[in-house]
Amino acid sequence: MIVRIMGEGQWKLADSHFVELNRLDDELLAEMESGDGEGFRRTLSAVLEAVRRLGTPLPDDALEPSELILPAEDASLEEVRAMLSNDGLIPG
Repeated sequence: MIVRIMGEGQWKLADSHFVELNRLDDELLAEMESGDGEGFRRTLSAVLEAVRRLGTPLPDDALEPSELILPAEDASLEEVRAMLSNDGLIPG
């Protein structure tokens, strides 16, 4: 799976990491729904860190189709809400 972090680049992740990312996505959605800004910030950072840790960065000049697009680390809760339609960041 190819994951893009907006403003950073793309990472290639094995499909086996989908479970961990999906768990974090569920947490992020719950925090967004409850308006927990601190929890949202913490979990967004955890999602992005997981992609960076588990994935292999693609070269800057690679333009692969991304199966998942994540917001930048400094995205606000409101900006991420606008990105979503209650489906979560992780499709599926």
